[in-house]
Amino acid sequence: MLGRVTLNEYALTPGNATPVAPLVTVHGVATARHPGRIFLTDVYLQQVNVLSWLALHLSSHVQFVPADALTPPGVPTSELAAQGYLQMRDAQLAAKVEAFRSVGWRVPGTRAGATLTGVVVPSPASRAGLDVGDVVTAVGGRPIVDACGLVAALHGLAPGSVVRLGVRPVRISSTGVLSWRPVRRVTVTTAAPPAGAASSGCAGVSGPDRSFLGVTLEDDVAYRLPATVRIDTANIGGPSAGLAMTLTLIDLLSRHSITGGHDVAATGTIAVGGAVGPVGGVAEKAVAVERAGARVFIVPRSEVRAAHSGAPGLRVFGVTTLAQALADLRALGGVAPHPLTAPRTAGG
Repeated sequence: MLGRVTLNEYALTPGNATPVAPLVTVHGVATARHPGRIFLTDVYLQQVNVLSWLALHLSSHVQFVPADALTPPGVPTSELAAQGYLQMRDAQLAAKVEAFRSVGWRVPGTRAGATLTGVVVPSPASRAGLDVGDVVTAVGGRPIVDACGLVAALHGLAPGSVVRLGVRPVRISSTGVLSWRPVRRVTVTTAAPPAGAASSGCAGVSGPDRSFLGVTLEDDVAYRLPATVRIDTANIGGPSAGLAMTLTLIDLLSRHSITGGHDVAATGTIAVGGAVGPVGGVAEKAVAVERAGARVFIVPRSEVRAAHSGAPGLRVFGVTTLAQALADLRALGGVAPHPLTAPRTAGG
């Protein structure tokens, strides 16, 4: 039937604004619950068919996104769920690192491989059975510690080269929890790069690649945290809860409330180092924030206008760093982070 015909388009609609603190458990350091709540916000993403397209165009607070805007060239939308769960895992990790560093802990990190963030179909990687979330740790028996290390190892190889990779395969649970199995060997036969392939941008790797694997990459970094932290974000994907999770963890680890007792929502990616990056669906998220009863919304600076367009009554702060978000909370009456558990001088 016509109504079941799917279109090459997705719709973003308002999701939920969820208090983060009840989702968090911490073992190994002291925590405290303070007045005021910090909310993460999400949106619903659905592929549109003919009937839903008609219904959604009659609704308010809907953003339509072409399918090819959601993934890199050649990467199918069937990988969106896995990519979203990997992004959430990365956001949680960065949130934990930045929260502990914000209250004075030293959190060392060790580069541990190259994580696949996308697999082109068809490609040598897809034919070899590689998946989003797999971590490449070696090429031909030589260790790989980051994404550029993998690029450099393959850069000069002729097309048709047989390469033996060491790979830690990912397992993604039905609710989006990632875990990794022991390293296994995967044999890949490289191909010639497609026309117009972009440069890797890696230092020390000059000229066009001779071989093509068909993946997008990020560094895999293992951090040594001073405590065990679990954040239950079952069935929530994407990186946009990063800032909200970071602020919540800082509040839990601190002696006094960093929000001044206010209910505050936040959206934005968080990077190790404290940079806050843009996310999608901010206007739709603002609707969810207003429905939840919060009146303050911290967003990436470039998306202040979008937040106001979704919910003009919100007080919106635009930031580019975690430090700016904390300063804005102090302007509301919050207190600068002060740890309940004194950090050990030798690190975590």
